[in-house]
Amino acid sequence: MGTLNGRVAIVTGSGRGIGREVAVQLAELGVKVVVNDLDAGPADEVVAEIKAAGGEAVACAGSVTEAGFAERFVGTAIDTYGDLHIIINNAGYTWDAVIQKMTEEQFDAMIDVHLKAPWRILKEAAEFIRVKSKGETQEGNLIVRKVVNISSISGTRGNAGQTNYSSAKAAVVGLSKTLAKEWGRYNVAVNSVAFGFVETRLTEATDEKKLIEIEGKEIPVGVPVQNVAAAKMMIPMGRAGTPIEAAGAVVALCLPQSDYISGQLIEVTGGL
Repeated sequence: MGTLNGRVAIVTGSGRGIGREVAVQLAELGVKVVVNDLDAGPADEVVAEIKAAGGEAVACAGSVTEAGFAERFVGTAIDTYGDLHIIINNAGYTWDAVIQKMTEEQFDAMIDVHLKAPWRILKEAAEFIRVKSKGETQEGNLIVRKVVNISSISGTRGNAGQTNYSSAKAAVVGLSKTLAKEWGRYNVAVNSVAFGFVETRLTEATDEKKLIEIEGKEIPVGVPVQNVAAAKMMIPMGRAGTPIEAAGAVVALCLPQSDYISGQLIEVTGGL
């Protein structure tokens, strides 16, 4: 425990699901975490949980796509803790349809939340990281910062009904590989993690029509029970992953032991 004592992380979409587990696991390692969720309630709950366990955290609620969010999010870390070492771009959702039925609003929404929002956050952090890294190098103090951008096997392999989501998640891999080349000189390791089937509220097995509200839009969630059963049969490990397991892959890329891993894509699929 305490492997990352004193490090500061920002994690989008960390009020629920995989993002929540990432925030909690990082806090257990001594990281000071800025927790984000679309709604204040879940973000505040995670902050309270981390503090109750003896960790440090602060909430920054709001949509990653809203104007000014990147500045507020990055600024919360720097203003509260004076530094920024780890950036996890995790927030997102799916809004599916086959291409002939998909609207431009659906397509643009996925590009905005999965690609443009992470890009904005990274751009906002760029100058701070450049200046800090330069100063640390001059002092002979090597500090490797980490960026982990969340992709999906829908982006690396494609998935019917998800031209919007798959396109955005494929682009995240390109963003990560390019930034690894740009930021290597600043001692920043940039990687992406592509999840397969992980059990969250978005992938819950259900034959009922379930909706969640995101920025005034009702978005269907859940996967038909029969489809879930078929998907699990294709996974060599015979089951879906858990949020804890998915988060573990992200956290592994934040550890000192992974400092020389950069520009890579890791698929977390149970062997699929």
